[in-house]
Amino acid sequence: MELRPSLASSVEWETELGSQVRRLRLRQNRTQSELAIAANISLSALKTLELGRGSSVRTLIQVTRALDRSEWLSAFSPPEPSISPMQMLRAQQKQVAAIRKRANPKARR
Repeated sequence: MELRPSLASSVEWETELGSQVRRLRLRQNRTQSELAIAANISLSALKTLELGRGSSVRTLIQVTRALDRSEWLSAFSPPEPSISPMQMLRAQQKQVAAIRKRANPKARR
């Protein structure tokens, strides 16, 4: 899904997301009723989503999956860090302790 970064308000984002869902549904040659059944949501929930009048996250996820576009959702979850923040903090603390030890000769005794 390619959203324009220039969208400023929540209303603009809702409208654009709804338009994207509608365009994809039509490209797949599906009716609103067919997609609502496939997504296990009400027809009115799908209509609301497509019109950009607000929708629940659950509805958006279910429709995204029914449209076989789960990769859209991956944009919302950042990749797992390769090193945990706690590991980084412990390593930094060890470095600081080593520097202090070298700087203070009395600490070596």
